[in-house]
Amino acid sequence: MNEKTSKLVKISLLSAIAIILRYIEFPIIPAFTWLQFDFSDVPAMLGAFGFGPIAGIIIELLKNVLILVIKGTGTGFVGELANFLMGSALVVPAGLLYYRKKNKKNAIIGMILGAVCIQIVGILSNIYILLPAYHMTMDNTMLMNYITFGLLPINGIKAVATSVVTYILYKKLSVAIFKAESNFGSQERTTN
Repeated sequence: MNEKTSKLVKISLLSAIAIILRYIEFPIIPAFTWLQFDFSDVPAMLGAFGFGPIAGIIIELLKNVLILVIKGTGTGFVGELANFLMGSALVVPAGLLYYRKKNKKNAIIGMILGAVCIQIVGILSNIYILLPAYHMTMDNTMLMNYITFGLLPINGIKAVATSVVTYILYKKLSVAIFKAESNFGSQERTTN
């Protein structure tokens, strides 16, 4: 199998794992039960670290398109769009920074940057895209409560949990799947 085919197969497998993980979602903030938590961004982050940020976006996109085909939508596509936007906001900055120079420091800084980006994208996309698309209107107080007690905590938890699990898994899977150093790329890598 050539390198390109191998890469496509691995991205497809990561997408399939992401779809399965997307099925295991649950609310963690009682007041905002529609804000669901799942680990489906972990395969996308692994793909972004191993193959670059475009692979992370592809995994996020495939996960959400295929979940629509398999499961359908209960939110008029708003939930799937939100999942794609938040997941991409998390994995792209992390993958971009790490893929440029693969070392432990860039991995950690990238994940922190991704955590900041998911918060910014979460707030802006909810105010200007997602809430209007879902026909939810909120006065300023309700909106601030939603952002402060709903969006910020769920996106923060998602960012931290995804980053920690990715850090642990990538370290173990890097040689077998991504042909990278087993010490989480503490030395610069130029191939792939």
